[in-house]
Amino acid sequence: MAFDPDTGEPAALLDGRAITAARTGACSALSARLLAREDATVLAVLGTGVQARSHARAICRVRPIREIRIAGRDPAKAAVLAEELSAALEGHVRAVSSYAEALDGADIAAATTHAVEPVIRRSWLTPGVHITSVGYNPAGREVDDATVIEALVCVESRQAVLAPFPAGSNDLLMPILGGLITADHVHAELGELIAGHRAGRTTPDQITLYKSVGVAAQDAAATALVLASAREQSIGEEITLR
Repeated sequence: MAFDPDTGEPAALLDGRAITAARTGACSALSARLLAREDATVLAVLGTGVQARSHARAICRVRPIREIRIAGRDPAKAAVLAEELSAALEGHVRAVSSYAEALDGADIAAATTHAVEPVIRRSWLTPGVHITSVGYNPAGREVDDATVIEALVCVESRQAVLAPFPAGSNDLLMPILGGLITADHVHAELGELIAGHRAGRTTPDQITLYKSVGVAAQDAAATALVLASAREQSIGEEITLR
């Protein structure tokens, strides 16, 4: 439900799931635009759900992706997603049998899982890879300690990602609690990269990691964009409240 910020009146009823999927994928694509190598052509998508779809579509808009590898817990779902994306995107899309296979040689990795054990492991990564991690499971994590320690870590919001469990990110909170890193290991927020207050990638072989936990302000901004576009195109049904 969207409300008029000036009057508080209801302005629109929209599909929140669709907006959140698009917004999350867009933020990960922004991180790739800011941090991934310019010549990144191979994308690994880990997961087979709504976010896997939105991430594949969004990241292909910011880098010249020529190959997409899909891996998930269910090989049948991975195959279905590969077929779906093949019809919608340019380049070769294929399902692979394991996360390790998907990551081998990948320039960008999009983790969109509900994993308990890490699906991003340092030993599976190629130098120079950019990782986006948006999955959340209070019982586990997507990214292993070795990757977090070595990577240049960026987030959408330090406050959100470092919030006490269960609100923050286990991917960062666990190595902090284990004494492996400190909160200062978070290099930058996306806004700081955009504004030029912080530098992004410094070498071709540097591993970069964007960790997202979702920020309500981004959903509100995305909703405002959808609502404005709907009004411009006269899309939707007008309802009078009495």
